[in-house]
Amino acid sequence: MKTRAVILAGGEGSRLGILTAKRTKPAVPFAGKYRIIDFTLSNCVNSGIFDVMILAQYRPHSLIEHIGAGGPWDLDRDFTGGLRIYTPYKARNTSDWYLGTADAVQQNFMFIKHSNPDLVLILSGDHIYEMNYDALIAFHCDHKADLTMATIRVPMSEASRFGIVEVGDDYQVRSFIEKPANPPSNLVNMGVYLFNLDVLNRALWEDHMNPDSSHDFGKDILPKLVNSGARVAAYPYSGYWVDVGTVDSYWQAHMDLLSENPPIDLNDRSWIIHTRTEERPPVWISRGATVIDSMIADGCVISPGAYIERSVLSPGVRVHAGAQIRESVLLSECVVGPNAVVERSIIDKRAYTEEGVCIGLGAFDTGGELRITMVGKNSRLPAGLRVEAGAIIGPDVYHGDLTSDIIRGDDYIQTKRLPNEV
Repeated sequence: MKTRAVILAGGEGSRLGILTAKRTKPAVPFAGKYRIIDFTLSNCVNSGIFDVMILAQYRPHSLIEHIGAGGPWDLDRDFTGGLRIYTPYKARNTSDWYLGTADAVQQNFMFIKHSNPDLVLILSGDHIYEMNYDALIAFHCDHKADLTMATIRVPMSEASRFGIVEVGDDYQVRSFIEKPANPPSNLVNMGVYLFNLDVLNRALWEDHMNPDSSHDFGKDILPKLVNSGARVAAYPYSGYWVDVGTVDSYWQAHMDLLSENPPIDLNDRSWIIHTRTEERPPVWISRGATVIDSMIADGCVISPGAYIERSVLSPGVRVHAGAQIRESVLLSECVVGPNAVVERSIIDKRAYTEEGVCIGLGAFDTGGELRITMVGKNSRLPAGLRVEAGAIIGPDVYHGDLTSDIIRGDDYIQTKRLPNEV
């Protein structure tokens, strides 16, 4: 059966704070080398799906630049599928900004149904996981389903963030509740949907014609299909899956990769996570530097006396002599100055910390409470600055934006410069 994959990649990802101030959530760097969307794209090609559409909206420039024509994923094809990126457009009818996930698919449905695929696989571009979609397709066909949704069990404390699924013994979905305040179970919707083309066409059109709908798959499409008696099957997934939609979950997913038995093997040659990479020299670690349980990407330079523990350094990071980095994520081209300290922090691209800066003060003294400190893209922190755990420094901040040499844990520092001055 012919399957077309549609990846929803237009999310603003506001809960990721400064990481999505200048890029869409699926384009956020991950694991020192990748972008978040690389995992979904790689799942497609590793599953033999080479007909892929991406629906983008919020700040898509970084995403489009990263994906290009799809070459790293073998998706730069003209006649046998390939990759296409669609963004909202104005037309004489009702085309406009996407109102929800279902509206995004509805507005592009004329492209989705072109050449009549049998099945449409709707995916989120902002989850970290490895899934063989071929097994999902076989399950869908075996159960003669109209729609199959992938499900997974999560900790009960996190269940309210997701749609809750009740499933019978025959894998049929009995009920679906989107993000209830008091979830009745911890079996949740993963945001992976396999539709028969005609079922999706009908459901989207009915939703489009409903003025009271929020035009969202979780809030509107799925509950209506379940309640209408459609054949909705629940595909059980038991692997590693995380929605890196919050700062804490993004940080924790990196720490998971640094565990003794990481849940995803990035060295598995049978399931390669493809990405666009740039040529950089091998990492340089000087004599006297210490690196423990960390991921260090190409182009990094680690100076004598530097100490790095359980951290992820993206390409081109420079760590000067005597600097200490613990349980932190540093994105490309960051510079950590001499004798600086970085603890439980996320530092965005090209941020520069001068000598003796301390970021994340008290991160290990919060009584078990996780307080991640964040530093935005292109920010420059002056020598001797002390930043307490939990503080947020926005993009493009420099010494003129600071009124003190101590930034408290509840502070959110933003630049005072106009956009054309940055």
